[in-house]
Amino acid sequence: MTETRPYLDWNTAASFMTDVFKAYGVPEEDAKICTDVLLESDRRGIESHGCNRFKPIYLDRIKKGTLLPVTKIDIVKETPTTVVMDANNGMGMVASHKMMEMLIEKARIYGMAGGTIFNSTHYGIAGYWTGMAEKAGMIGISGTNARPSVAPTFGVEPMMGTNPLTFTIPTDEEFPFNLDCATCIMQNGKIEFYERQGKPTPKGCVVGNNGESLTDSAQILKDMRQGKAALLPLGGLGEDTAGYKGYGFTTVVEILSSALAGGPFMKALSGVGPNGESQMYRLGHFFFVINPEFFMGLDTLKKTAGEICRGLRASKKAPGAERIYTAGEKEYLAWQERKDKGVPVGESIQKEFIQLRNELGLTQYHFPFE
Repeated sequence: MTETRPYLDWNTAASFMTDVFKAYGVPEEDAKICTDVLLESDRRGIESHGCNRFKPIYLDRIKKGTLLPVTKIDIVKETPTTVVMDANNGMGMVASHKMMEMLIEKARIYGMAGGTIFNSTHYGIAGYWTGMAEKAGMIGISGTNARPSVAPTFGVEPMMGTNPLTFTIPTDEEFPFNLDCATCIMQNGKIEFYERQGKPTPKGCVVGNNGESLTDSAQILKDMRQGKAALLPLGGLGEDTAGYKGYGFTTVVEILSSALAGGPFMKALSGVGPNGESQMYRLGHFFFVINPEFFMGLDTLKKTAGEICRGLRASKKAPGAERIYTAGEKEYLAWQERKDKGVPVGESIQKEFIQLRNELGLTQYHFPFE
């Protein structure tokens, strides 16, 4: 499909977003981390978690007081191979970056390392953190809980978050195997993206209180905030299409994100107090790093993983299918398409960027879409 939206070059986007974060009280080095995580999502073509979320998920929450711009990190417990970290309601991306730096160094020495963070906030795409491990020649695994939006099998009440379970594994190809996806069919960010585009949400992804399938994206977002709608786990409604499998994986992520650190879970992550007042989200994340040199070596891992991926892509295609992909390939192709062009920005983001520039007096910026 031909891209009709204007592009904003990566350097300008990064510089502008960093300056905006700084104007909202985020320290410069932290602002650079947060900006890079968001833009990495757009580099990979995962627009639901990139510029689309810059203002509503981060800036608006800082202004609202449910996200602290200065991240105070406390190491609650540490062993040679584990870390438990309190993010103190600061930037989840900043705490996660620190966590992965620590775990990669531990895994370099001891072969494996794992860590959990509690009292945190949205940490961006999980694949950014597992990708840090891959760049160090290791396997990365991560997941996070989130505000309740997913119903259990045979239920309609939002109980757990979209709860991604993410793996990045080095290969001998130009890109790693990178499985970065929620354990539900449709995540909140995708519905927010559909709403911005004026498009309906596909049928079978969201269930209403009466068990009906909902498709009006704007209404879904309103209903979900009121607990009147819920996302469905991978596999969909009921057991006929194995929705219980997605439900099970969602629960695994919920447990690992909270229990290992003794943090809150499910309805306690709603961001809403007992009297309807806004409160901190207090999310939890988990991270594991595996060093292949403590097994049969990085070269063996990369060669075997690469051969598996190539074998899958070379297998017989369904009638009418042009090609078979492996996880991470489409994101790599998106980057090849966008690396020299920049990030495509839709009309709503254009308005947000112009408004933020004018409000903050960042007059050094002039955008190509003006």
